[in-house]
Amino acid sequence: MAQVLTVPTSPPPVSTRPVPPRGRRRRAWETLTAYAFVAPSLFGVVTFLLLPVLIVAGLSLFDWKLLAAPEFVGLANYERLFADGGIGHSLLVTVAYVVLTIPVQTVLALLLALLLNQRVRGVKIFRAMFVLPWMATPVVMGLVWGWIFDPANGAVNSFLDVFGIDGPSWLSSPSLALPAVAATQVWQFAGYNMLFFLAGLQSIPKDFYEAASLDGASPVRQFFAITLPLLRPTLFFVLVTNVIGSFQVFDTVFVMTNGGPGNSTEVINYTIYQTAFRQFEFGYASAIAMVLFLIILAVTMAQVRYFNRTTTYDLT
Repeated sequence: MAQVLTVPTSPPPVSTRPVPPRGRRRRAWETLTAYAFVAPSLFGVVTFLLLPVLIVAGLSLFDWKLLAAPEFVGLANYERLFADGGIGHSLLVTVAYVVLTIPVQTVLALLLALLLNQRVRGVKIFRAMFVLPWMATPVVMGLVWGWIFDPANGAVNSFLDVFGIDGPSWLSSPSLALPAVAATQVWQFAGYNMLFFLAGLQSIPKDFYEAASLDGASPVRQFFAITLPLLRPTLFFVLVTNVIGSFQVFDTVFVMTNGGPGNSTEVINYTIYQTAFRQFEFGYASAIAMVLFLIILAVTMAQVRYFNRTTTYDLT
């Protein structure tokens, strides 16, 4: 029997030659160029996001009435906050507002995207029409919808009067004011979110639907087996941004109800405004703002963790 000789091989020698100065200069130049492109965005993030958060966090440790010098009080503002029942009520109102707006707004935006993803004549006109409310400022939309919900001459009660129904005082009712404000946000932002779902729908390969049709899958089955799972990246973005925006609502509430009737629509941002600019307790208002920031951060991280486990980004 012939013997097979195995010749040991050694790894190729590693070059120990120093990098030429020209190569180092080139890499340094590329690094500086990259930082130059990132610098404007980084400046905006630091100046308008990180720095204000640090200032508010520091200010929350002081008692500052604006006209007098700030006095360091440590965690006294936070102790007062957790003992303040009004803050708890404002947080509950804010959570109720989020619950009222996010599901309806998201489902409506998805339905609009599915309807406007069809190849029919004039579909682009309808897409533009549904986005128009988003182009108006929340203050303007609040004024318009305040007139629409007017109990005497508003469009809603006038429509109900045609059927012999006596419409309520929408914005003067403690049980109806918050849903009315939530309806305003849904109207304004549903079309805007529809654009993201529409882009997500158009990025799904048509081959998936053709293969499912050949296998006998119904349109409903295709929606839950193909469309919805592949829309998870879009759904993640829409939910995160909308939840943050709903927790931060202020201008619509300020214009439509001014926190009333009573305190039935006094969301947490309205409480911060009242505390800072009506009562001039900037330290206490900063503490409330920090609590809101931590709540939004916790909710956002929970969403990120959930979608990271269930989202597919690779369609190959």
